[in-house]
Amino acid sequence: MDYETVEAATFGQALSGITLNLLCRDVAREVAFLTQVLGLKAHRVSRDFAIVTHGAAVLQLHSDGSFAAHPLYALLPEAGPRGSGAEIRLHGIDPDGAAARAEAFAEATLLAGATDKQGHGLREAVILCPEGYAFVPSVALQPSVRD
Repeated sequence: MDYETVEAATFGQALSGITLNLLCRDVAREVAFLTQVLGLKAHRVSRDFAIVTHGAAVLQLHSDGSFAAHPLYALLPEAGPRGSGAEIRLHGIDPDGAAARAEAFAEATLLAGATDKQGHGLREAVILCPEGYAFVPSVALQPSVRD
């Protein structure tokens, strides 16, 4: 599918499984974070909307204003972070590199630097984007010599 030219209805009807839609005060700022810090691909970026991909996974960004008629709009906080309690896990993204880029990205917050999580078999970091959503880039740990 060509994300740059696909009609909205065709795009919507093609989605399957689970997709993620994040409401943003500033779509362009969020796109900058996702592409520069996490290396995701952005498509069809406008003031009110963007499609962001990570492999086959699709993420949509919508401006707050574009959701004015949606029931979620009334629940949006005026200020502060959003998405408390949810993690957006991005497998196959180097957490060390993402953590370093997050520290250099003025509006990102590195909550936890890259750490080996032996119980999960992953190396991961926790980074808050400018909107306050928690992104967790991770890679699989190499099996130990004992394994």
